[in-house]
Amino acid sequence: MAGQQPMKVFNDPIHGHMEIHPLLVKFIDTPQFQRLRNIKQLGAAYYVYPGASHNRFEHSIGVAHLAGQFLQALRDRQPDLDITDEDILCVQIAGLCHDLGHGPFSHLFDGRFIPEIRKQKQQPPNNGDNEWKHEDASKMMFDHMVEVNELKKEMEKYKLDKDLEFIKQLIDGRPDGENQGRGEVKYFLYEIVANKTNGIDVDKWDYLARDCHHLGIPMTFDYRRLLMFTRVCEVDGLRHICIRDKEAANLYDMFYRRFSLHQRAYQHRVNNIIAYMITEALLEANEHIRIDGLTLSETIHDMSAYTKLTDSVFDQILSSSDDNLKGAKEILNKIVRRQIYRYLGKIPSKEKTREIKNKWEEDQIIELDLQDFILDVVTLDYGMKDKDPIDKVYFYSKKNPDKPKRISKEQVSKLLPADFDETFLRVYWKGEPDDESLESAKEIFNQWCKDNGFPLLQPEDGDEDEA
Repeated sequence: MAGQQPMKVFNDPIHGHMEIHPLLVKFIDTPQFQRLRNIKQLGAAYYVYPGASHNRFEHSIGVAHLAGQFLQALRDRQPDLDITDEDILCVQIAGLCHDLGHGPFSHLFDGRFIPEIRKQKQQPPNNGDNEWKHEDASKMMFDHMVEVNELKKEMEKYKLDKDLEFIKQLIDGRPDGENQGRGEVKYFLYEIVANKTNGIDVDKWDYLARDCHHLGIPMTFDYRRLLMFTRVCEVDGLRHICIRDKEAANLYDMFYRRFSLHQRAYQHRVNNIIAYMITEALLEANEHIRIDGLTLSETIHDMSAYTKLTDSVFDQILSSSDDNLKGAKEILNKIVRRQIYRYLGKIPSKEKTREIKNKWEEDQIIELDLQDFILDVVTLDYGMKDKDPIDKVYFYSKKNPDKPKRISKEQVSKLLPADFDETFLRVYWKGEPDDESLESAKEIFNQWCKDNGFPLLQPEDGDEDEA
């Protein structure tokens, strides 16, 4: 690596002792990166799994570490790829900064809060930030942190001062049409941090291992082994990351583990309703908490203000004496006291899910009996909706390491799933939690389903009573 400064060692519970390049340390030691210490990696899951207290901070450092390991392994294995020290540093910085744009409670902010704000304000589809994602803010925050901390001077020492746009493309996982970064010959660099081709990247490797560790869920997928069986091959004029054919089962295990974590933790029914309640509180508080004069939702346009927005907004609302925050405070107090909205059951019909949700939203406006019900659409998949992600992976064999090929599901095992996604509807209720009221609520909702020709509620996991 360029530069004479010594590497800094971080001791991590997942990857052990990690040597971090001094330039990366300069990025870590900024307010914009340190902010990630106060954003939960799994959002509301901490209220379900007591061990899920880890934050975006350590995950981001882990991603940078794995990105360096990945590229070093490729460089050792294939010197002809001409992977430079500068290439490795750019990809590591992208890994370090890929989650800078997360708001309070991670995906709760960009997946629930911001879309609901847009919906309430009835902003048109062509509005620039109507489909805003945390990756957009990550790139904005990256520009902001480089400017306010004068990091371009530090980057000049390692010949990276002209690579700012390239690093943002790496965060996106795709080259810009006008600025191809390192060019087609090094297209594989875009598949390290955010692999838009098939989802196999170091971001996923870190969060799967880290989340399993903190959730107390066994991790069977072995990313360390996968590192030993990757190489770059040319496919249709572009160089792609390819995997040894005998690792296909290991990859299915990786995607299954992702699905399993969504099923058991990320979209656990209690996790989802607590996330809904926190979102409800943030919506109530949006206009009444100001950061540098901006509402909570407006901070996504101003990175100086956004830097100050973290999970701490939860405690800020709870401890406030402002009457304008009374409604938001009541909602959060219910979470603290475990008075969460009750789960009634699910409707497992994928075909009817959206139709039911749309009809319910229409009727809810005019039917008072429906206004205390919450319908939550849940989709679980292998990362590519209903598609098999392995269909997007190129493999190589021991005999022909430079000849990429596809592998069908049937070649791997006859026991693999026939479908790769499922969608269903969960129904919750805001009313009184006593048994009589809950039964009455189920009857009201089931009657509405009957009247509209929809399937009736079913228990999830065979348990009708768990909240």
